[in-house]
Amino acid sequence: MGKLYETLIGAYRRLTPKFETTWAEPFIDEPCVFIGNHSGAFGPIDMCAHFPFTKNCYSWLNHDVMDAKLVPAYVRQDYWWKPGCWAEPLLNVTLPYLAAAVMPPVLRSAPGIPVYHDQRVMLTMRQSIRHLKDGRYLIIFPEQPSGYKSHHTWINTGFLHVAPLFYKATGKALRFYPVHIDHRNHTFTIAGHCKCVTFKHGAANSLFALIYHLCKSEKCLNTNNHLVHIY
Repeated sequence: MGKLYETLIGAYRRLTPKFETTWAEPFIDEPCVFIGNHSGAFGPIDMCAHFPFTKNCYSWLNHDVMDAKLVPAYVRQDYWWKPGCWAEPLLNVTLPYLAAAVMPPVLRSAPGIPVYHDQRVMLTMRQSIRHLKDGRYLIIFPEQPSGYKSHHTWINTGFLHVAPLFYKATGKALRFYPVHIDHRNHTFTIAGHCKCVTFKHGAANSLFALIYHLCKSEKCLNTNNHLVHIY
């Protein structure tokens, strides 16, 4: 963890209300993955600042926002402002470049794992497995933006490939905990874990649907999802 990140996240933690964390079941202290809803820009920040195990967590970070050359295009594609708004011409020539100056040094200072979208994705997987084997936890936000302040009703699926790699390396199933982040009410609601051993497309789709429903739902504690095996 770099000093820049530590300073900024510490300031955010002091200036914002504490979060209440509710668990559907007692937490099992072993390597696992927390899957959260993005809750706008605040979900990842809230998890890094207020989540109980944040000091032992590594977040997946989109590589495109860690490279100053790629940030402007990412910002324009990520719906940072309402399309067609009166300020769009000004925002289009200022905000992407301000983000390019600020975001990469902050994120490179954070305890994170770059997520690549090409053949380098195996670097993402190797780093993830290494941290899991060291007893750490991963935080992943798999939602896909669909427009201004909105997301698709499906989630990106590539994150689940870490499960068979972890099983191959350790002989253990990897636990996934869906997390509903409520920024407005300052709460984390964590559902019962899902457990994955191997990646099979049909069963994986069911798990994706379950995780998406739970991390988006404020009532995720009322579900009977305590254990899902995928073999």
